[in-house]
Amino acid sequence: MHESSPSLARSRPPGGPLGPGAFAARVLIAVAIVALALLAWRLAQVFLLVFGALIAATLLRAVGRLLERRARLPERWSAAVALLLVLAALGAAGWLVGDRLVQQFSALRDTLPSALAAATRWLDGHALGAQVLDGWDRVKDRGMPWARLAGIAGTTANALGNLLLILLVGIYLSFDPGLYRRGLLRLVPLPQRPRASGALDAAAQALARWLVGQGVSMAFVGAATGIGLWLLGLPMALPLGIIAALLDFVPLIGPIAAGVVVVVFAFLAGPEQALYAALLCLAIQQVESYLLMPLVQRWAVSLPPVLGLVAVVVFGLLFGVMGIVFATPLIVVLMVLVRKLYVEGVIERVAPGADRAGTD
Repeated sequence: MHESSPSLARSRPPGGPLGPGAFAARVLIAVAIVALALLAWRLAQVFLLVFGALIAATLLRAVGRLLERRARLPERWSAAVALLLVLAALGAAGWLVGDRLVQQFSALRDTLPSALAAATRWLDGHALGAQVLDGWDRVKDRGMPWARLAGIAGTTANALGNLLLILLVGIYLSFDPGLYRRGLLRLVPLPQRPRASGALDAAAQALARWLVGQGVSMAFVGAATGIGLWLLGLPMALPLGIIAALLDFVPLIGPIAAGVVVVVFAFLAGPEQALYAALLCLAIQQVESYLLMPLVQRWAVSLPPVLGLVAVVVFGLLFGVMGIVFATPLIVVLMVLVRKLYVEGVIERVAPGADRAGTD
């Protein structure tokens, strides 16, 4: 009995009182999480630009790994070839449909006032629609930030500049990701580096799988919307399909915004065509939500819908429009890191000797 007491003193059964070391570790982790959250909030723009660059690098690395396996290219050569293939694909797409796409987007912009006027006339002719317009007027009277809306050109230019910066940084990251990964791990104490390395690998894999799944979903939504509008005989089906695909990157909110845009432009062909367009958008979202996404999430990341909605709201309030755009991939990465570093690394970890406590 005397020989077993040291092991009993060093161990604790699951659910028992925390030792000083375990309690201090949990406190330090909680403080680190709060400090990182405050730092991310203070440096929100930089943080989101870096995260966007990580997404771009993940996409390029996914193509590069495919080339490494198929063509047996070195890592840096595979990244360069992947970049050339992506640029060639974009150039080919621009050469094939670029002129037509530019013309249709110009027509879309020119017909926007007519579409809004047609939708407003229809809403004004119905009791529920009149209430919606009255509510909109009250919102405008209470201080709608028209000055901010008037500066949309400057906002667009800023967004394009951020996009270019994200792409450039993502290219540099994709050429030598191990360099930056090793530098990040050197900030972690030596005993915790294996767990931190595993968490980074799991987060990168989860992000890559989510991006592939989201890409499949966006391609389906864009193609189905464009083809459906073309079959309905509505004009500008191609740019509306592209808009629907891009907005689908933001789950829950993006599809609603895409549906509103499609329906508003469908009013140019009449209320009946607008109804058909609304039913088309609803059908596409039902197929995506209940048929496509469950199949994709079996291979990719299964993200609870409520968690995705909360992420959009929280990151939107904290970081603005870019927070809404990157909300879902951010919560995917955070979910994996919390599970690996905190849940599995602290809460569910069994202290050394705990499994022998009941047998000594």
